[in-house]
Amino acid sequence: MEAGSSRAQPTIVVVGSLNVDQIAYTSRVPAAGETVMGDRYVMGFGGKGANQAVMARRLGARVEFVGALGDDVFADMSIDNMAGQGIDTRYIARVPGSSGVAPIWVEPDGTNRIIVVAGANDRVDPETAAGAIRALEAVEIVVGQLEIPQAATAAAFAAARERGAATVLNPAPAAPLEPALLAVTDWLIPNETEFEILVGEDDVGDSEDGDADRYRRFAGRTGTRLVVTLGGDGALLIAADGSTERIPATPVTPVDTTGAGDAFVGAFAYGLAAGLPELEAVRLGIALAGDSVTKPGTQSSFATPEQAAVLLGAILARI
Repeated sequence: MEAGSSRAQPTIVVVGSLNVDQIAYTSRVPAAGETVMGDRYVMGFGGKGANQAVMARRLGARVEFVGALGDDVFADMSIDNMAGQGIDTRYIARVPGSSGVAPIWVEPDGTNRIIVVAGANDRVDPETAAGAIRALEAVEIVVGQLEIPQAATAAAFAAARERGAATVLNPAPAAPLEPALLAVTDWLIPNETEFEILVGEDDVGDSEDGDADRYRRFAGRTGTRLVVTLGGDGALLIAADGSTERIPATPVTPVDTTGAGDAFVGAFAYGLAAGLPELEAVRLGIALAGDSVTKPGTQSSFATPEQAAVLLGAILARI
């Protein structure tokens, strides 16, 4: 793909969550009933949907966002942040009550623990979500997660299918998938823990090929394309013919892993929408996720547009 091609700025719609992240950095997390002194505190913008939208936008996509915010001060801050990133906010509803928040604890090795309080994210309306997809002039990819009602994501994905757009679901936080949502999902991108929850007790047997064989069986059973992210070990792609490709990550020293999965999903969605071969889209996701863990924060850790262009250029040079 040439940088100046007609798909260099594809349209990606993210249907998902907006949160305000409240991040405490601490030498260790407290035990039950214990109080510990933290090292520092940062407030930032998050929500898996918002994070993925920001990553896709920094790579150059035209990004539309479908979601909901409350009637509190966090809502105004979130709208300003999204607009400042260059993301279209016209389909973000305002509803009574609180916006979503996410208290986060981060330990010195980058390990994080997160509590998500959904707030307005639980009020995303299926008909509104589907109507937004149908109203857009163009759309290549629609991305969703599990921080809003699955019915809303399913409605948006169904509308995307009507238009010939591909759908990408990041099943996080992990939960069993409703059949209506799975039926309109083209790509599933879980991490290893999320995959185990998706599989449940349906596939517990071992095989000579280990996890790769389980991933293939799951993709075949669900009729979806599958990428499983493996943290510092990269990712595993199930190709269209059922073969597996393990793509390693470049070793880095992690500072904060918060948002790395979202960086992967946003970058992967951009790669697909822009016409990259799927293997290169996975490599792009790994590159942007690996870059993000070397810096603290969530959206604040993501590559700038200039840095993202350099990482994208390295991928394009392979093609």
